[in-house]
Amino acid sequence: MQCDRRLFLRNITLAVLASQLPLQVKANSQPNSVIKPSRLKAGDTVGLISPASPINAADIDPVVQTLASLGLKAKLGKHILDRYGDIAGKDSDRAADVNQMFADTSVSAILPMRGGWGCNRILPLLDYDLIRQHPKIIIGYSDITSLLIAIYARCGFVTFHGPVGTSTWNSFSVDYFKRIIFDSKAVTLQNPIIANNLNSTTIKVETITPGKARGRLIGGNLSVLTAMMGSAYLPSWQQKILFLEEVGEDIYRVDRMLTQLKLAGILQQISGFIFGQCTNCSPGKDNQSLPLQEVLLNHIQPLHIPAWYGSMIGHIKDKFTLPVGVLVEINANTGTIQMLESAVS
Repeated sequence: MQCDRRLFLRNITLAVLASQLPLQVKANSQPNSVIKPSRLKAGDTVGLISPASPINAADIDPVVQTLASLGLKAKLGKHILDRYGDIAGKDSDRAADVNQMFADTSVSAILPMRGGWGCNRILPLLDYDLIRQHPKIIIGYSDITSLLIAIYARCGFVTFHGPVGTSTWNSFSVDYFKRIIFDSKAVTLQNPIIANNLNSTTIKVETITPGKARGRLIGGNLSVLTAMMGSAYLPSWQQKILFLEEVGEDIYRVDRMLTQLKLAGILQQISGFIFGQCTNCSPGKDNQSLPLQEVLLNHIQPLHIPAWYGSMIGHIKDKFTLPVGVLVEINANTGTIQMLESAVS
């Protein structure tokens, strides 16, 4: 009887573990290849949504005009002008707009209007099975980081870290956007060089650890990423190239968040590291925190992986379009990100 009872309990335990295995594999497995959404072309429709902080009605027309200058049409999400406190509507409504834009076969790409806060709140409400069946371009930065990473991790297709609707769509940003998303080119992203006596760059690249590395590119806003820790919406970090950016944070907070990534074991798994811009990041009211460069050295140099600071990523006017999930090679000596494959089909 006792033997039968032990056998019964063993079988029950194995059954429970087996039932949990598919969910664990789905959340943590990483495919060797990724699905690429279709490239944009003139005449395509872009869905405009507000999944994070709210916008005003006056914000919409300039974005529609920007898309028109690129030969694109705009389709507004049903809840694009909603407001619920400091976020752009109820969680269920904002998630519904994301799901609807992926389901809508007339929409070729999805462009959030702005960042701010709110995307993490809707991650459990997204229909990942539906999204997986309709891979299409979704682009943004800042708070949109959580959508880009979660969709890449759960649905297995390339997403894009780049301008939101209300960004400054200048010639620099548009050039990278068009070459990567319209022309399907595998480009090399590098800070531009000014032709002067000093041969300096508009934004200086500072090498943390020299060398080259290959891996799939993933990252975004540091605060948003750390707020996702412990969730089921993150990918495997093994052999990834991690890029980060931040805005408006005291440097000790950047230190704290990088420490969180280290304690979670993420930094120890990546093969390369890029820090873009820390816009309006201050040493704090006491002016006694370590300089940002020293904080980065403390955390990243011991990893002995190629790494640099100063890439044109973040809350700046001139910004790269970065394909999340694409295989790249980085060179920390020159501060370059070389795409080894196109990001769209």
